[in-house]
Amino acid sequence: MVLLVRNRVKDIDHWKKVFDEQEAAGLAAGLSVQRVWRSADREDEVFFILGVEDRKRAEAYMATPEAAAVGEEAGAMEGEFWFLEEFQSAKED
Repeated sequence: MVLLVRNRVKDIDHWKKVFDEQEAAGLAAGLSVQRVWRSADREDEVFFILGVEDRKRAEAYMATPEAAAVGEEAGAMEGEFWFLEEFQSAKED
């Protein structure tokens, strides 16, 4: 399972600095950074994928006031996220 996240941020360089500083907290919650992108069309938009060891643990971490404070410190203005599972369609005979 992975967590796909999109954020609009005030300052992408500041956001990335704070994001990098939070890696240990994410790892403690079972989240590992897999990829980070910035939009080619909007300077204030970032996307990232986190590996998820345990969804309930990840959701509990994301619901804490500390996680909200990190988003505020990083300058996140809005965001959304999706938990995703790999999908393999049934083979046709």
